[in-house]
Amino acid sequence: MSESPRRAPVRAVVIGGSIAGMLAAAAVKEHVDSVEIVEAHELPEGPGPRTGVPQAVHIHFLQSGGAEAIETLLPGTTGLLLAAGAHRVPVTSNMVIYSPEGWYRRWKRATHYVITASRDLTDSVVRGQVLKDHRVGVRTHTRAVALLGGRRRVTGVRVRGVDGTERELRADLVVDASGRASRMPQWLAELGITGLTEDHVDSGLAYASRFFRAPVPTAGWPVVGVQADPRLPRPANAGGILPVEGDRWHVSLMGAPGAHPTGDPDAFEAYARTLRHPVMADLLKHAEPLTDVSVTHSTANRRHHYERLTPWPEGLVVLGDSVAAFNPLYGQGMSAAAQGAVALRDVYAAGPAPGLARRAQRAIGTCVDTAWTLAVGTDIHFPTTTGRTPTVADRLLHRYVSRLSRTATGSFHAATALTDVLALQAAPASLVRPGVLLTALVGPLRPRPDRPQFTPAERGLLRELEEADGSAR
Repeated sequence: MSESPRRAPVRAVVIGGSIAGMLAAAAVKEHVDSVEIVEAHELPEGPGPRTGVPQAVHIHFLQSGGAEAIETLLPGTTGLLLAAGAHRVPVTSNMVIYSPEGWYRRWKRATHYVITASRDLTDSVVRGQVLKDHRVGVRTHTRAVALLGGRRRVTGVRVRGVDGTERELRADLVVDASGRASRMPQWLAELGITGLTEDHVDSGLAYASRFFRAPVPTAGWPVVGVQADPRLPRPANAGGILPVEGDRWHVSLMGAPGAHPTGDPDAFEAYARTLRHPVMADLLKHAEPLTDVSVTHSTANRRHHYERLTPWPEGLVVLGDSVAAFNPLYGQGMSAAAQGAVALRDVYAAGPAPGLARRAQRAIGTCVDTAWTLAVGTDIHFPTTTGRTPTVADRLLHRYVSRLSRTATGSFHAATALTDVLALQAAPASLVRPGVLLTALVGPLRPRPDRPQFTPAERGLLRELEEADGSAR
């Protein structure tokens, strides 16, 4: 009896060692024989800073939709994050948030949660989970410079080492997860694929962030935030305090043109006092700064519509910030990338078939839709925004969502409808279901809270801090 011919190994190459790149590797590793991640920089051992990720110095959190997506790809990741000091914060039960419509009510029932941790820790835990699989390897200090193949099929990538030497990496699947700096539009044009459309909406927001030693126990301490109100006749600004590992607070302040925060450490608390409410400044005066202030102006929303391109080559998928990068104000980037990776896995689980990469790209585009709608649908209402102006329909929808948000301060049903969408677990269209429309029409069933919603125990800790500071003076 003659032996059947041996199947050639199936190989995937992932461009970028970002969290999106790691999740891409996790998504496809069950369907190929090997995955090689090509990374331009060194990857740290443990939760250290990674070169090429300037946004890591600003606050990050995983929405429950993103955390659950990561858990399906890498079971046990949430537990490892929590064991390393991350926090699981119920929404909105453990949040002190001042929205344009008023203070969020801290409902006793929580329908969603966020995982708060430094970006370095989240990257490290995900990276460790992925790289413990023998099928996944990393080629560091190597930059992808071109695609191999043609209009109908991509067959690998050309890479360049630090010494300038170039070589070809052949692959049955190439996933671009190289982030905002992706050169995919140029690479496709070199293959003769043109007509790519791009949306670019920029509110002009700048970020200033630093870490503090928390003056209170961080276990169970709420997320604190003051949101911007586009209706006010002044440049928008906002801020947030997240409890993270190491008994620290990670604090970010954001401001539009005319109200940009600076890198001056002496001005950090003072800037927090210019927000719509001084709650953050009142907390920061008790906290010990641990780092300098880091500033970034790269906060534009940008989306490439790869899912619309025809033809789309077999063997190529684009994921994460390479597809769509969001204003970090809304905390959706990691979660959207994780959901895109799950979509990639699910498409490839169906087995090889013509048009597989195109179906995966369309599924990833669908995952991006909700986060894109939320970010852009808010940013277009700031007067400093460029790239798109609100239509009459946009203004009507904004007024409706504002009414629903005001209702949510005194209606659990309204609050749940909103958080379903914000957690990336329901589409924005769910906000206009008949039951939600009726809830918004009725309005809040309880009076709106008139002050920060700290619990009695939290207020007791804050009084102790005030008394200790008074005694020290």
